[in-house]
This record gives sequence, C-alpha cells and structure tokens, in this order.
Amino acid sequence: MTPARRGPARVPAALGALKRALYRDGRPGRVARLWNRVDAALYAAGVGVPRQAATLEVVGRVSGRPVTTPVAVADVDGVDHLVSMLGPRAGWVRNVEASGGRAVLHRRGRATPVRLEPVPVAARPPALRRYAAVAPGARPHLGVGKSPTPAELARIAPDHPVFRVVPDPEKRPTTGVARGRVGR
Repeated sequence: MTPARRGPARVPAALGALKRALYRDGRPGRVARLWNRVDAALYAAGVGVPRQAATLEVVGRVSGRPVTTPVAVADVDGVDHLVSMLGPRAGWVRNVEASGGRAVLHRRGRATPVRLEPVPVAARPPALRRYAAVAPGARPHLGVGKSPTPAELARIAPDHPVFRVVPDPEKRPTTGVARGRVGR
C-alpha cells in the first residue's frame, strides 16, 4: 500500500486533478472556456506571458469562422512545434486537419501565417519532452512529469498529435489581436 501524500507534495497532484476536471472528457468545461478566452487575448497580445505562449487561429471546420485557441509552443532544435494535450479529438486539431494545416500563430502581438505539418508518431518524443517542460499545465493531461523518460514519451506519443510549425508565405497575416471564437 502506498502511503498518502502529505503537505506540499500533495499540491501538484491536487492541481493536476483540478486541471483534468476542467477538461472533463477531453473538452473544456465552462470555467476552462472562460480561462481560455482570457489566455487567448493575453497570449496574442504578448502581455505578461511566457515566451512559449501563443494563440493559434484556424478556420472552424463547421462554422467557417476563425477560432482561436491558446497554445504553448515547444521549440526543438530551432523548430517550433504544437502539441495537443487533449489528443486527436481536440477541436483545434480537427480544425487544423480540415484546413489543410493552414493557420495563423499569434505571438507577442505579431501574426504569422503558418502551415502545421503532422509529425509521425516515431518522431514525436523530442517535441513531447520539450512540451512537458514548457507547458506545466499540460502535464496532467499527458500523464507525465517535467522530465519524462523515453519509455513514457513512447507510451504517450500515439495519443498526442504533434505538428511542426512552418511559415506559410501564401497566406497573408491578419492584423492585430486574434479575433473570433475561442476554441475548444
């Protein structure tokens, strides 16, 4: 029998449980959607946010309107990657797939048209490792800690899509802060 955690060691476990509860069934609940709207506005404007914080804007597969989602950018060897902490059924992942990978990444007040290229499962571990390091709020959804082992990365790789971010010279950037519905 494992002894119960006590004191400060229990805090990360409790926060992880709260984070998972906010995204029950892999979808954000009411509180998470509100939190995501605030994050999306701050991330897009670059106001008091970490360097890895960004907002992804992609055309909604059903609505046809721009949908914005706060994301953490995982940089690996000078190449940016986006990881779906909620898996392949996340709304932004399905929208990206429906749009042929075209999106706009908003970082620090700048809008950059990009193409998101899917990364094969076998090549995902380096991006997943970096993502776990830069996105602490995603760790409960990934089921790993700050420094996951190669075995843990191999275990979660099939369940979490990873996209390589490449500039898209064909698409003109939108101006200002991302507008539209905040995604799920």
